[in-house]
Amino acid sequence: MPKEKVQKRATKARAEKKKKDPNAPKRGLSAYMFFANEQRENVRDENPGISFGQVGKVLGERWKALNDKQRAPYEAKAAQDKKRYEDEKASYNAEAEEEESS
Repeated sequence: MPKEKVQKRATKARAEKKKKDPNAPKRGLSAYMFFANEQRENVRDENPGISFGQVGKVLGERWKALNDKQRAPYEAKAAQDKKRYEDEKASYNAEAEEEESS
Protein backbone atom coordinates (compact mmCIF):
# COMPACT_ATOMS: atom_id res chain seq x y z
CA MET A 1 0.00 0.00 0.00
CA PRO A 2 1.35 3.40 -0.88
CA LYS A 3 1.81 5.89 1.90
CA GLU A 4 -0.49 8.86 1.99
CA LYS A 5 1.05 12.24 1.59
CA VAL A 6 0.75 14.36 4.69
CA GLN A 7 0.43 18.07 4.27
CA LYS A 8 2.58 20.11 6.61
CA ARG A 9 0.96 22.96 8.43
CA ALA A 10 2.07 26.41 7.53
CA THR A 11 4.16 27.75 10.38
CA LYS A 12 2.89 30.99 11.82
CA ALA A 13 5.30 33.75 12.57
CA ARG A 14 5.92 33.64 16.30
CA ALA A 15 5.02 36.71 18.26
CA GLU A 16 8.03 38.22 19.95
CA LYS A 17 8.12 37.32 23.64
CA LYS A 18 7.87 40.31 25.91
CA LYS A 19 11.05 40.83 27.93
CA LYS A 20 10.56 40.63 31.69
CA ASP A 21 11.40 43.82 33.52
CA PRO A 22 14.37 43.16 35.83
CA ASN A 23 13.02 45.83 38.22
CA ALA A 24 9.69 44.03 38.66
CA PRO A 25 9.06 42.61 42.15
CA LYS A 26 9.85 38.93 42.74
CA ARG A 27 6.94 36.55 43.40
CA GLY A 28 6.25 35.41 46.94
CA LEU A 29 7.51 31.99 48.02
CA SER A 30 5.11 29.20 48.90
CA ALA A 31 5.00 27.53 52.31
CA TYR A 32 6.70 24.47 50.80
CA MET A 33 9.56 26.59 49.45
CA PHE A 34 10.20 28.11 52.88
CA PHE A 35 10.25 24.57 54.31
CA ALA A 36 12.53 23.28 51.54
CA ASN A 37 15.00 26.15 51.90
CA GLU A 38 15.21 25.51 55.63
CA GLN A 39 15.53 21.70 55.39
CA ARG A 40 17.68 21.28 52.25
CA GLU A 41 21.02 21.37 54.11
CA ASN A 42 19.76 18.90 56.72
CA VAL A 43 18.81 16.43 53.98
CA ARG A 44 22.22 16.80 52.31
CA ASP A 45 24.02 16.30 55.65
CA GLU A 46 21.99 13.18 56.48
CA ASN A 47 22.48 11.72 52.97
CA PRO A 48 25.97 12.51 51.66
CA GLY A 49 26.33 12.09 47.92
CA ILE A 50 22.57 12.38 47.31
CA SER A 51 21.59 13.65 43.85
CA PHE A 52 19.65 16.85 43.24
CA GLY A 53 16.49 14.97 42.27
CA GLN A 54 16.67 12.73 45.31
CA VAL A 55 16.92 15.77 47.59
CA GLY A 56 13.65 17.03 46.11
CA LYS A 57 11.97 13.67 46.65
CA VAL A 58 13.06 13.50 50.30
CA LEU A 59 11.90 17.07 50.90
CA GLY A 60 8.54 16.29 49.31
CA GLU A 61 8.08 13.23 51.49
CA ARG A 62 8.96 15.21 54.61
CA TRP A 63 6.51 17.97 53.63
CA LYS A 64 3.70 15.46 53.13
CA ALA A 65 4.45 13.94 56.55
CA LEU A 66 3.96 17.27 58.37
CA ASN A 67 0.65 17.90 60.09
CA ASP A 68 -1.19 21.24 60.02
CA LYS A 69 0.37 22.39 63.28
CA GLN A 70 3.89 21.77 61.96
CA ARG A 71 3.09 23.53 58.65
CA ALA A 72 1.65 26.63 60.32
CA PRO A 73 4.94 28.60 60.67
CA TYR A 74 5.76 28.05 57.00
CA GLU A 75 2.27 29.06 55.92
CA ALA A 76 2.55 32.21 58.04
CA LYS A 77 5.84 33.09 56.31
CA ALA A 78 4.22 32.44 52.93
CA ALA A 79 1.28 34.71 53.76
CA GLN A 80 3.66 37.45 54.89
CA ASP A 81 5.73 37.08 51.70
CA LYS A 82 2.57 37.15 49.56
CA LYS A 83 1.55 40.43 51.22
CA ARG A 84 5.04 41.84 50.57
CA TYR A 85 4.75 40.88 46.89
CA GLU A 86 1.29 42.41 46.53
CA ASP A 87 2.47 45.67 48.14
CA GLU A 88 5.56 45.84 45.93
CA LYS A 89 3.51 44.99 42.84
CA ALA A 90 0.96 47.71 43.61
CA SER A 91 3.67 50.36 44.01
CA TYR A 92 5.49 49.06 40.91
CA ASN A 93 2.30 49.27 38.82
CA ALA A 94 1.53 52.75 40.16
CA GLU A 95 5.02 53.93 39.14
CA ALA A 96 4.59 52.36 35.69
CA GLU A 97 1.27 54.14 35.18
CA GLU A 98 2.84 57.46 36.20
CA GLU A 99 5.61 57.00 33.64
CA GLU A 100 3.10 56.14 30.90
CA SER A 101 0.93 59.18 31.60
CA SER A 102 3.82 61.64 31.64
